[in-house]
Amino acid sequence: MTADSTEQGAALGTAFDSLKATGVELKNLVAARVGGEVMDLSRQIDPGAEVEPIYASSDDGTEVLRHSSAHLMAQAVQRLFPGTQVTIGPVIEDGFFYDFKRDAPFTPEDLAKIEKEMKSIVKKNFKVERETMPRDAAIEMFQSMGEEYKVEIIRDLPADEPLSLYRQGEFVDLCRGPHVPTTGRLKAVKLTGVAGAYWRGNENNEMLQRIYGTAFADKQELTDHLARLEEAKKRDHRRLGQELDLFTFDPVAPGSPFFHPKGAFVYNKLVNYVRGLYEKYGYEEVITPQVMDVELWHKSGHYENYKENMYFSNLEDREFAVKPMNCPSHCVIYSSRKRSYRELPIRYADFGRLHRAERSGTLHGLTRVRSFSQDDAHIFCTPEQIGEEIAALLRMIEEVYSDFGFDERKVFLSTRPEKSIGSDEMWEKAEGALTAALNGADMAFEINAGDGAFYGPKIDFVLYDALKRGWQLATIQLDFGALPERFDLKYVRSDGVEDRPVMIHRAILGAIERFMGILIEHCGGAFPTWLAPEQVRILTLTDRHEEYGVKVRETLRAAGIRAELDNRNEKLGYKIREAQVQKVPFAVIVGDDEMRDEKVSPRRHGSQGGDAMPLQAFVELVQSEATPHAASSGSTP
Repeated sequence: MTADSTEQGAALGTAFDSLKATGVELKNLVAARVGGEVMDLSRQIDPGAEVEPIYASSDDGTEVLRHSSAHLMAQAVQRLFPGTQVTIGPVIEDGFFYDFKRDAPFTPEDLAKIEKEMKSIVKKNFKVERETMPRDAAIEMFQSMGEEYKVEIIRDLPADEPLSLYRQGEFVDLCRGPHVPTTGRLKAVKLTGVAGAYWRGNENNEMLQRIYGTAFADKQELTDHLARLEEAKKRDHRRLGQELDLFTFDPVAPGSPFFHPKGAFVYNKLVNYVRGLYEKYGYEEVITPQVMDVELWHKSGHYENYKENMYFSNLEDREFAVKPMNCPSHCVIYSSRKRSYRELPIRYADFGRLHRAERSGTLHGLTRVRSFSQDDAHIFCTPEQIGEEIAALLRMIEEVYSDFGFDERKVFLSTRPEKSIGSDEMWEKAEGALTAALNGADMAFEINAGDGAFYGPKIDFVLYDALKRGWQLATIQLDFGALPERFDLKYVRSDGVEDRPVMIHRAILGAIERFMGILIEHCGGAFPTWLAPEQVRILTLTDRHEEYGVKVRETLRAAGIRAELDNRNEKLGYKIREAQVQKVPFAVIVGDDEMRDEKVSPRRHGSQGGDAMPLQAFVELVQSEATPHAASSGSTP
């Protein structure tokens, strides 16, 4: 069969025929969009239907490739390991996975065998065909194949839902599709790992084996992606956290990091950085209890909607909860006395510790923990003040992310969801205020239609790190009625009438732990000079240079620079390598020439070293990089 004829469904009335008739490029065509729906090229379509081509290199095309690659992998697994049951195999970000029921564990050697068999199936170029089947017939077929999980899936589907299956060679699977026309299209596929996974993600269910993989339109894209994965392993904050002596985890407190002195320094530096912004932007910091009566959480709605993620305790016949978020306690402070319009806006900031009972399977280093602190704040303002407050928040967010070197980011405005509270007028005004603020800041944004909170629209920031991975960080959420209504918050207007304030929920770094993990991976553990626990390491050539090394250290420390002296009886090359591994921004060498001329020979992290310079000039160089704004100007290593 040829790649552009019968293999793609050349029968009259197919999506492929319609595209071919329009004269579009057929090479690398993998699917079609018909009336907004992505479907197989072989699907019959209504005459005159609007049809668009989907190529392998597009986002939709990549998803089709990866979905089909999951089937390719499952076919190879069942060929090599008869009796293995296939369960669910979806597309995920950057790849796909399939969960299997097999008694023996998959080994790295097994993955290599599976990949080899996948290539064999690709060479066979099996036609991928879709068919529909009655519910009872599908159950009978999968039962006869020993596929118990497929039978369970079918029985859980609505009785009137049509069932579609896809066949390629001897392999058949229950699936909505769409898929590539033939297995021969899948030429850039790689298996990336294996892990355990509970059936349907429920820890009370049986443990299955999950094989991960990825697929791309061509081999170069795959090669580039695999290179990024290798770089991601090197930058993994969990590994770097131990190597740089920043933090560890221990079973005595699952999901709760132990920060070592260096890690605590970076953590506190992040907090103090945000505190500096609070002085500039007019925030008042508050301290609120960590354990409060559950009545508060009933009032806020968290008890009913978030109970499974909270910790509880009983004392003197009262039930208490450890706070998972700060907003209810800020409402308590606001409502502690009568408020006038003259006081608004009120901006409360809180670094109190939060605790959430995250499932053990979701924990991931610093980026998903059970105990954390946020740069959390809530603004209480009048409706007329919304625009000005949002504009100030956008300026703050831009300042923060520039200081940390996150130059690539996307902004999303999430609008009213189907289930929401408040009037049409309120929502129109709120969305208009956010839109106007974004436009006023000349900030490009995309609309996430219907993705707002039930109580108001929101703005979300997605930042991209050095490996082009997106992280959702800052969020600005307007709350017109949820908590202000539940806590009966009021202020007295200029005409003497009581009204409800608008509550703005906002975070910029978000959880300090999570941001620190992201930042470690973004900079590969090489913190900018202003944030590094150790800014300078002085390396002596011999014992006779120790006295001058001490002088250099004390001079630097007197200037507010964090400096350490390495005067061990080790070779210079060894000391330099160790400073590089520890990612110290500057390593300075002191020997005879430096001692005689009151100089140092500095080398930046990652560089090959530079010329000797006067000690005072070096002090001034480091001091010039000792603030976040200097870092954002590009003067850091």
